[in-house]
Amino acid sequence: MSPLSATRSSHLSAIACCFAFTIAIVAFGQAAQAPPPPVAPAPGQSPAPAGTPTFRVAAREVLLDVLVIDKSGQPVTGLKASDFSVAEEGEAQVLRRVSEHHAMDEAAMSQLASAPALPPNTFTNYTPVRNTNASIVLLLDAMDSPVEAQMAMREQLIDFLKHMQPGPPVAIFQLDTEMRLVQGFTSDPKVLLAAAQSKRDMPSLATPTAAPRSYTWDAVYRRTLMENLRGGMQMLGRYLAGYPGRKNLIWFTGRVPMTRTGMGFGYPFHDGMTVTDSEDEAHQLTDVLTVSRIAVYPVDTRGLAVFPGSMSARGGRMNGIPGFANQANMDLVAEQTGGKAYYNTNDFTRVIDDVVRTSSSYYTIAYATTNTKWNGELRRIKVTVDRPDLELRHKEGYIAYSLDKREQNGIEALERRKAEEAEEQESGAQPDSQPPAGAQHDNAAANKAQMGATIHHSKGGFEAAMGLGAIPPTEIVFSARLEPDQNIAKIDKNAAMPQGNFLTPEWQHKPFRNYTVFFSADLHRVRFSRTPDGMRHGAIEFAAVVYTGDSEAVNSILETDTLDLTADRYRELLVSGLQRKKEIAVPAKGNFFLRLGVHDKEGDQVGALEIPVDQINLNLAAAR
Repeated sequence: MSPLSATRSSHLSAIACCFAFTIAIVAFGQAAQAPPPPVAPAPGQSPAPAGTPTFRVAAREVLLDVLVIDKSGQPVTGLKASDFSVAEEGEAQVLRRVSEHHAMDEAAMSQLASAPALPPNTFTNYTPVRNTNASIVLLLDAMDSPVEAQMAMREQLIDFLKHMQPGPPVAIFQLDTEMRLVQGFTSDPKVLLAAAQSKRDMPSLATPTAAPRSYTWDAVYRRTLMENLRGGMQMLGRYLAGYPGRKNLIWFTGRVPMTRTGMGFGYPFHDGMTVTDSEDEAHQLTDVLTVSRIAVYPVDTRGLAVFPGSMSARGGRMNGIPGFANQANMDLVAEQTGGKAYYNTNDFTRVIDDVVRTSSSYYTIAYATTNTKWNGELRRIKVTVDRPDLELRHKEGYIAYSLDKREQNGIEALERRKAEEAEEQESGAQPDSQPPAGAQHDNAAANKAQMGATIHHSKGGFEAAMGLGAIPPTEIVFSARLEPDQNIAKIDKNAAMPQGNFLTPEWQHKPFRNYTVFFSADLHRVRFSRTPDGMRHGAIEFAAVVYTGDSEAVNSILETDTLDLTADRYRELLVSGLQRKKEIAVPAKGNFFLRLGVHDKEGDQVGALEIPVDQINLNLAAAR
């Protein structure tokens, strides 16, 4: 994607408490999506402060989703905590809780509360799923699948959706030259079928590079596919991060580029390390290590094929050494994430049915790990059940990241920033709140308009999330209320551009309208570093980009708020959300889209949403 222009500025505020990088409170058995952020208040309003709880630190806890399948392939229900045993690196662990989850039928789902209606001109990336237990994600990977396999896969998906009954929420994604969201979570088969039959579900058959399609022999082509896959999976993971329960990812693909030596696919769905302020009577601050709740079910789209010299394999035959390696990689990805691999079958409808049937009933196990060495290594987990002839599927382990090291890195970054500020004060230099980064408009030399900093669209990161039509991540949940100016403005060719107006040269002297954006960001998942004086320190970026329908960026802002928070102020913001006011100009004539984003720089958590400008009511301000 083309670079986007944006300005950077820093806003400092002083405040005090202990270290935390947090997400929304996790009621055991389901990692609930962050609560919807408070709607941005009108100017002049202030939220009521929260009470002051007493905190105490508890042990680090692991949450693990476990499927239990009998020898006939049916999920086993009704197990008790006493039936389970858990070992971490061979050492027995003490279970704290075991919770059982079941598929919700249509009657149960109808009793779930819907999201409240938003006020006019208010938008959010919070999307509650009407099933808090398990959901299905269909990923149609056209990136390295034969064209005939892509078409067969799409036809069988449409056939499945035609006969699908209301059940767990389903989302559909397409991966070709990039990851695309075809349909967000819904339990309505008609909505899913319409999406699958639309052009949104037609794969782009463009070759990612000009190189020949030879994964085995062409390193450039292989590297390009891997970059697309890693970036796409990261975007998918950011989207799924805010949704509750177990996510069963059915990945229809012609190749899983991962080897048993650890190279290739990697770990796109990283373990989430969170600090949760539970609301129990003890007001306990629990450091929770949440093992990823995305289980991958790779499905080989090449189907059943036999070549001379083929080797027997479980469930069928494989296509020689390349087929053996690919199926081994599929098995490894499935085992690592708690899913199951499917290959040597042309019946993809049966595969989806099987995943839905077996994965909607599962158990969530919680235990406090006895291993206190946080060395960044993989810790393997083994779960057993005291009953014969049962198959258990769960994530194999987690990476033991060091909280202390991560905290120390944050403190060192804070000390560098303060040293730079002190040096500026000693030298008498004034901080540049709008650093120049980009060319000036040739015909506007007199106005000295700065074009702002450049956003480079690295795959999978915050910058990619700000692209037009990109998958909207939900790691940071926020709302935005928009107030458009009633009057249209136009700048004379010889006049200076208003400060902060970074319309591109083509649009600078055409009529435009200013829009005020009132952000309200939920801070539960924002990471803060703790310093010995008890302060919480973090940095949040607020971004807004205006696009044409052809993905041309015509205006953008990117501003960083540096936060130094006291304990009381931090608790207030957890209740009220972080409120920020930004302004951006949008050309008055034409079809435009406004992309808004919030980025936790230290924790690299992202939230974004996209608003068609023609959906913003221009008459609301006048009505007030």
